[in-house]
Amino acid sequence: MAETPSQSLIGRTALVCGASRGIGRASALALAAAGAHVVLLARSGDRLKAAASEILAAGGAASVVTADLDDRSGLDGVIETLLSEHGPVHVLVNNSSGPPGGPLLRAAPEELLTAFGRHVLAGHMLVQKLLPGMRDAGYGRIINVISTSVREPIPNLGVSNTIRGAMASWAKTLSRELPPGVTINNVLPGFTDTERLGSLGASRAAREGTTTEAVKEAWLAQVPERRLAQPEETAAAIAFLASPAAAYIRGTSLPVDGGRLRSI
Repeated sequence: MAETPSQSLIGRTALVCGASRGIGRASALALAAAGAHVVLLARSGDRLKAAASEILAAGGAASVVTADLDDRSGLDGVIETLLSEHGPVHVLVNNSSGPPGGPLLRAAPEELLTAFGRHVLAGHMLVQKLLPGMRDAGYGRIINVISTSVREPIPNLGVSNTIRGAMASWAKTLSRELPPGVTINNVLPGFTDTERLGSLGASRAAREGTTTEAVKEAWLAQVPERRLAQPEETAAAIAFLASPAAAYIRGTSLPVDGGRLRSI
């Protein structure tokens, strides 16, 4: 009988962007629990240190680097230092805060440019910097945290819908170009109990003259599971895609949405 593929990440290094809160933070903890040395990256140093302390207290390995994905020249230097001090990175989790809500027709061109830079250009730069180490190791996992909007655009998230779709197409293109052993996949969170969702709910409530509770009920009415996801549930999917067990999963977009998407 064939041996069950491992989900262990012992001996691997993972870089998690946006690791100070929400899905990024939960992903860092999940990857550390699987045995990876996790490098947590975000702008908020204090929050990163708190997350790293939690990993260390549980017996895991963690490091902290502060960087702004909007400052790609600064990010380039941070990654160079990271590689020189820690060696190759085997797992990259591309995750960052989404653009503000609102109709696409009202978005200024600068909003689209900023979002494209933060998501697509920063992700592209990170892949180019980390790929040589992944190729040499014969092991690489690139996981992009984007949105269910890549399949079904979400009303009043015009800039986000546009950029997330670009990110998904970028990833699918790379899935045909990356060498064997280096995979790229997307995770598509649904309504998840994070600070960002709370902010979007408050903005929608103010725009529609209703309450945040009513907005939440409207969201949950679309979800067969009838609840918000917890960040840890999305992180579990990310940890699986990062593992050896997911070696033959490549170029896919995995919804973690409680069944909300209507498309097949």
